[in-house]
Amino acid sequence: MDNSALLDALDSVTAIPVIPFDGDRIDYAGHAKNIDYLMQSNYLEGNRKRVIAIAGTSLIHHLRTEDQIRLMEVTGSQIDGDGVLISGIVPNPIGTAGQLIEAQSNLPRPPDAYLLMPLSGVSSPAGVYEQYMKFGEQYGESCGARFLYYFKQKRELEAVIRLVNDSPHFIGVKVGTDEADVKPLVAGVGDSGMVIWGIGDRCTRAAELGAKGHTSGIAVVFARASDEINNAQRRGDYETSRKIESDIFALEEIRFMKERIYNYSAVVEAMILSGFDDIEGGKAGPFNPRVPPEIAEQVKEAIRDLKHYH
Repeated sequence: MDNSALLDALDSVTAIPVIPFDGDRIDYAGHAKNIDYLMQSNYLEGNRKRVIAIAGTSLIHHLRTEDQIRLMEVTGSQIDGDGVLISGIVPNPIGTAGQLIEAQSNLPRPPDAYLLMPLSGVSSPAGVYEQYMKFGEQYGESCGARFLYYFKQKRELEAVIRLVNDSPHFIGVKVGTDEADVKPLVAGVGDSGMVIWGIGDRCTRAAELGAKGHTSGIAVVFARASDEINNAQRRGDYETSRKIESDIFALEEIRFMKERIYNYSAVVEAMILSGFDDIEGGKAGPFNPRVPPEIAEQVKEAIRDLKHYH
């Protein structure tokens, strides 16, 4: 897939399914079931391919390198040539990130792009630009890697714009800050890449401001809602987009409450409480137990009228 085709494919819903765990072990069979659900429940108009990312909501931060490679292998095997695959890469340490890209690029079904997750620790915008320019050149040339930058620090705005403009290997930005940064990013990046809304399905205003596509943590249980939001936005029908957005607002509100402490576990709870047998939420995840009983009641109420979006 060339860059133009990839960018067009990313103007869509990027589904980020949770990784189901059984204790501290990944339930690979359950994960394969979730990928099958996403692939078979494609309501995107125009015969567009499903985009799947193993990234933030998935808790890749808690996986061993070998587990992450196997997870991408399983995911790639399930989608084969029918979807678009994105691998989230935590860049700490940067050497390990490079090793992951090398290993994943050699899988039978390698990722179409890599999403560089937020950097932890101390860094400066100049350092971010300099390091990622080198990183992009090294792995873009040796592995054919294309990169999306996860923008989480407002101080990096100018550096990120320069990065996408100057590096042929960085094709876009995922916005993880707020709506105020969409316009300057869109204007700054121009035709060098794309700006994707990265804060869930409450994305209509971001689309009006120029963002293309959005990421969804709830698509693994309510794929139709996420898809129909994107369909409406591509038609310029923001009224319909807002209507669907309001339907899933309560669930999204739980996920993002208290600095996102239930970002993962509320989705797991929704999967379990939904009663659907074609998806697997798992039992919990590292550092993310099942939600408290009072939150479970809120999740139950939030999904009560959403079954038609499954």
